[in-house]
Amino acid sequence: MAEGSTTRVGIIMNGVTGRMGSNQHLLRSIVAIRKQGGVRSGDKIIMPDPILVGRNEAKLKSLAERADVDKWTTDLDAVLADDGFSVYFDAQTTGRRVDSVKKAIARGKDVYCEKPTALTSSEAYDLYRVAHEAGVKHGVVQDKLWLPGILKLRKLIDDGFFGRILSVRGEFGYWVFEGDRVPAQRPSWNYRAEDGGGIIIDMLCHWRYVLDNVFGAVKSASCLGATHIPKRWDEQGNAYKCTADDSAYATFELEGDVIAHFNSSWTVRVRRDDLLTLQVDGTEGSAVAGLREVWTQSYAETPKPVWNPDLPQPIDFYNSWDKVEDGINYDNAFKAQWELFLRHVVDGDPFRWDLLEGAKGVQLAEAGLESWEKRCWVDLPELKRLD
Repeated sequence: MAEGSTTRVGIIMNGVTGRMGSNQHLLRSIVAIRKQGGVRSGDKIIMPDPILVGRNEAKLKSLAERADVDKWTTDLDAVLADDGFSVYFDAQTTGRRVDSVKKAIARGKDVYCEKPTALTSSEAYDLYRVAHEAGVKHGVVQDKLWLPGILKLRKLIDDGFFGRILSVRGEFGYWVFEGDRVPAQRPSWNYRAEDGGGIIIDMLCHWRYVLDNVFGAVKSASCLGATHIPKRWDEQGNAYKCTADDSAYATFELEGDVIAHFNSSWTVRVRRDDLLTLQVDGTEGSAVAGLREVWTQSYAETPKPVWNPDLPQPIDFYNSWDKVEDGINYDNAFKAQWELFLRHVVDGDPFRWDLLEGAKGVQLAEAGLESWEKRCWVDLPELKRLD
């Protein structure tokens, strides 16, 4: 990176010893930014300076060594009192997030955090209110907006490829092993409601920002949850009862009369292009997006099948799809949003993915849980932006 004046930004990174925090936020975002020489913003270079915070000294020390970070602590209150660290980042389990973020706001820290931002929409909106009234800058991780597949879909929409969009179909998930015969690849708390687990609270927050930002604002939701696997084994090999949903089958009404349906499951075996696929159907064409690749089928390329189950299917339905090749080298999605947030903190560049957007995600998850309980459609009232 070219020479320029360097602005150091001290970042308190709380809860990054977990898989997502260590891999995506620390190693592939903050450490990667440091290795590339910082973030260019005008005539200056922004250099993040992290301190790792957690409850387990051994894990912190090991992660700090792996990341070549020389500062770590188990004393959150002490580092919040340190004016050398102006940004607080939270990747803890959801149940611990609200209290810690409010502590950081009270200390005047700008805050950036994982989602869900809270377990209830009232708590999530209150977190937004507190940050707004304190005058601190704030943001929420909405990483899927920077995935290559989503960015390519966005370009197709902007180019008018779909004509009028009719529907969106999302398939997400994979088989998470129970932990007895094969070790589980997700933490056990994800399957205990008392610890903030559940795929509805986890994934509907994602689908809210994807739908709102790409296809149209969510107006109402219908959701059926399920706990298909009633018993799993934790990290110590102890059996436990699953009290949280491991699958969700949800339908959403969007602005513009678009219907979206998402199946989210930790109990599904993958036979599709990727762990997440989105099929978008419009009057002039369709597209199927994975995390990175997108395939399109225009109106002119659409086959004309005839229903006849008595004969082998004569059409190869995969042949009439074209892979989108744009020649762009996409960066890590988490890193891309971190760079935008750092520019927002230092120079005030626009950053619309704030704690209000995080509250919208929790609102949809809460609506999903209510719909499941009452077996009904749930409307989503507007969460007002404060002046």
